[in-house]
Amino acid sequence: QGGSDAIKMIMENSNLFTVDIHVTPTWGEDMSTYNPDFHKYDLVVINYGGTTWAEATRKNFEKFVSNGGGVVIVHSSVVPMDDWKEYNVMISMGAWNGRNEKDGPYVYWQDGKTVYDYSPGWAGYHGLQHASTITNRSLDHPIMEGLPTVWEHFKDEIYARLRGPGRNMEILATTYEDAGDGRGGRHEPMLWTVNYGKGKVFVTLLGHAGNDPELRYAMECTGFQVTLLRGAEWAATGQVSQPVPKDFPSEGIMTLRKEFKAPFNAE
Repeated sequence: QGGSDAIKMIMENSNLFTVDIHVTPTWGEDMSTYNPDFHKYDLVVINYGGTTWAEATRKNFEKFVSNGGGVVIVHSSVVPMDDWKEYNVMISMGAWNGRNEKDGPYVYWQDGKTVYDYSPGWAGYHGLQHASTITNRSLDHPIMEGLPTVWEHFKDEIYARLRGPGRNMEILATTYEDAGDGRGGRHEPMLWTVNYGKGKVFVTLLGHAGNDPELRYAMECTGFQVTLLRGAEWAATGQVSQPVPKDFPSEGIMTLRKEFKAPFNAE
């Protein structure tokens, strides 16, 4: 709840979006009661970690995206619904919940290109939360255009060793992370896009949050907020009209928007 409230504030404070929040039933309740009219919206932001949606809801969502609807996937939303094939195609890579080589390759960045690694193994790792250095890998993509090549992200839960279908995917940004398995570190995707039918999907692994408003500090990072907004606009419209703000972090410098909105001198 705390994360969803922060996302709503970030998006509406930008004056680009009007946001409704649709909350699923809790664990053990009837998921068939959750079936929003996705087609009323230009964009669906998924901030979710629960039971797989009911079949009718899944089919409605697949139709929404394939017909051109925009989607943003936030952080741990790559973990649930591992048994929904099309969702895993949309997110391109997932973690935990029994995912392994049967679900597709590891995907990461090495020597200036995307690597698809079909070696066997589990999917999903994170260590203690920490700050990280983000590297822009797609300088000309509308979401990333004009952003610094290297910038600092505030304390967050950094995911590594994701794997999945990896189709129609473009890595936008990475960070170097060691999964602690003796295989050494590598440049793990943190931001990427996926094309699904006529729809566009933007995935950000940044932005860990809990129900407690004090546990959403990763979402206070200016880099998280700005890339979320730029990714959301791109997913909804195919373009980005937002200028790069003056308070965006850079190499060696991190910045926060603790009120989830740009300061008066950000443009």
